[in-house]
Amino acid sequence: MACDAVKRTTDALVAGAALLTLALPLAGLAALVRLSSPGPAIHWSKRVGRNSRIFLMPKLRTMRIDTPQVATHLMTDPDKWLTPIGGFLRRSSLDELPQLWSVLVGQMSLVGPRPALFNQDDLVALRVQAGVDALRPGLTGWAQVNGRDELPISEKVRLDCEYLRRRGLLFDLRIMMMTLAKVVRRQNVRF
Repeated sequence: MACDAVKRTTDALVAGAALLTLALPLAGLAALVRLSSPGPAIHWSKRVGRNSRIFLMPKLRTMRIDTPQVATHLMTDPDKWLTPIGGFLRRSSLDELPQLWSVLVGQMSLVGPRPALFNQDDLVALRVQAGVDALRPGLTGWAQVNGRDELPISEKVRLDCEYLRRRGLLFDLRIMMMTLAKVVRRQNVRF
């Protein structure tokens, strides 16, 4: 479909330009992660992508290397697993910037449903049932700007379905602008 080709081309161009522009700040953040805690600067998280395929998604590491591989909202005390700068990276969403690589190589899009962890079976099953798994996961998405961490899984999937129906260039631009505003205000970030 022509719209998909335009979206993919736009994703690649924007992600490539952003990675070039942010190369030095990203290198600085990566150095801070390495200096503040043992382990690699980048955490490669196993995520569920388009058509339920598993891929490795990069994030600046915000958690200790011995952290259990579960969704943060399932942890009893997630704060105890944070690195010294992990809280700042999460609240500012700077930990998400390496995902521009996944957008560049086509595993993700700038806008789409956020990629589920490989072990979030409930979320994955509901997305498959609703046909949302046919979409490329996004750096941001409609559910992200409508509640992010605070939404129950059923509501995330409902919003993902709404995105599936409404998706298009103008809707994506609206979501990106809303994302920028929420990141600046640090809105809807529970952890």
